[in-house]
Amino acid sequence: MIGFDEAISRLTGVASPLGTETIALSQAAGRRLAADVTARLDSPRRAVSAMDGYAVRSADLTGGLPLKVIGESYPANPFGHEITDGMCVRIFTGAAVPAGADRVVMQENAVREGGHVRVSEQGERSHIRAAGSDFRTGAVLLNAGRRLDARALVVAAAGDTDQLEVFRRPSVFVLATGDELTEPGKAAATPDAIPDSLSHALTAFIGAWDGVSIGQVRIADDRDVLEAAARQALMSADVVVVTGGASVGEKDFARDMFGFADPQEVFSKVAIKPGKPVWLSTVGDGLVLGLPGNPTSAMVTARLFLAPLLSRLAGGDPGAALDWTERTLTTGIGPNGGRESFHRARLVEGRAEPLGTHDSGAQAALANADLLVRQAADDAGFEAGDTVRTLAF
Repeated sequence: MIGFDEAISRLTGVASPLGTETIALSQAAGRRLAADVTARLDSPRRAVSAMDGYAVRSADLTGGLPLKVIGESYPANPFGHEITDGMCVRIFTGAAVPAGADRVVMQENAVREGGHVRVSEQGERSHIRAAGSDFRTGAVLLNAGRRLDARALVVAAAGDTDQLEVFRRPSVFVLATGDELTEPGKAAATPDAIPDSLSHALTAFIGAWDGVSIGQVRIADDRDVLEAAARQALMSADVVVVTGGASVGEKDFARDMFGFADPQEVFSKVAIKPGKPVWLSTVGDGLVLGLPGNPTSAMVTARLFLAPLLSRLAGGDPGAALDWTERTLTTGIGPNGGRESFHRARLVEGRAEPLGTHDSGAQAALANADLLVRQAADDAGFEAGDTVRTLAF
């Protein structure tokens, strides 16, 4: 049995970005760039006004005389002539500054008198944005590896980009094993049935961590049925996630179901709590990650292993998916045993408040768990106010 850090090192060693594809800007939200985005034009493309007001010549403001308004300049319809002595142009934010003008007087500092304007205060700033003052043609606007959030999409579009090269998102198939599992909403009618509380949760989790869920199947603990499901999943997905069937029971067949494909073990069991039964294998060009059947343990191990795995396959940094942050504890945590522990905690005013239950079978507390608190094996424990390493859950 290996430790958590060694398991992550092995995971990173077998996971590589899947490749790239070019997609439309309109479809790029949430994707990760595989190539830099460079500007296809200057921004702004010419000197433009930063304010609504009047484009003037500074030399005409010294005498205090009214200026003749000879036209208007709009962003989509600029004034096309030069301003000369004693003239000005009504201008709007983003509109091109006419030739001859070197300043924009804010409309609040100008008094309109028919066809003329009298400037009450010229102000200290010119209120003109120079051509290319934001960026120049060819400038790198976004670096490869950047996730395309709303802010990044603004920048890409501003650079006149409509197609983006991004990393392909890994496709994931979820296999939930267990005779006792049934569709949520149907368990109450059967005394020994248990709602499958993981499959839908994992589908949401996969989407949040750069993956695409392409299917989920609930299967009984029958070798032939399991193998058929494994074949289907491997044919269609980059990653197969199996829940349950990884312990030592007579019907725990999770790893055996892939035996036909000659899986190569990356790790089998990790010295952590909860989640010791977690395992990872390569199968051809694909990966199979086994999570415990216990829903709480499965969600913890999904956060610890599936998140960095999907991030890596989608071109990201697996280390960024395991971004540990130091926080202080509101209450203490007792001494630990021989396995590294990841305690569920709530975020309260920037501090970590451990949840009252550490039972890996307790599902209700998941709704309140914002963090995982990391505690080393054989640690003597923490007191209230101690600094601990936490991971957003």
